[in-house]
Amino acid sequence: MIKLVLIILSILLSYDNAKPKMPVSKKDFSITSSNKLPTCIKNKIDSFKLIELYEKPQRVIEYVYKEKKVYYFVMPCCDFFNEVYDESCNYLGAPDGGFTGKGDGKLSDFFKEAAKEKLIWGSPK
Repeated sequence: MIKLVLIILSILLSYDNAKPKMPVSKKDFSITSSNKLPTCIKNKIDSFKLIELYEKPQRVIEYVYKEKKVYYFVMPCCDFFNEVYDESCNYLGAPDGGFTGKGDGKLSDFFKEAAKEKLIWGSPK
């Protein structure tokens, strides 16, 4: 019985180590402008360190949308929604991304209305 438990435990532990780890380039993932960046947005960016590279956003872009600063999180792949948050980290919607590429429908006018694009974090396009 003890041998069976040890075998199962060793299989479970080896599974996590078998997942390929992708290297993170520190120069690609740094905050480019942190002055006056809301604390909750800084914390959200800091949390990316805990996420696997294939799930990690590629960049965060600040825009002015309907006269307010918002933060557009560009995800690594087409199947993820690209999310927009306000300065208090309230989720506003996803203007694009997802399986259809059209987001969640909450910000259909985002790319028409958003202005003053500024890269906050990540690598340029």
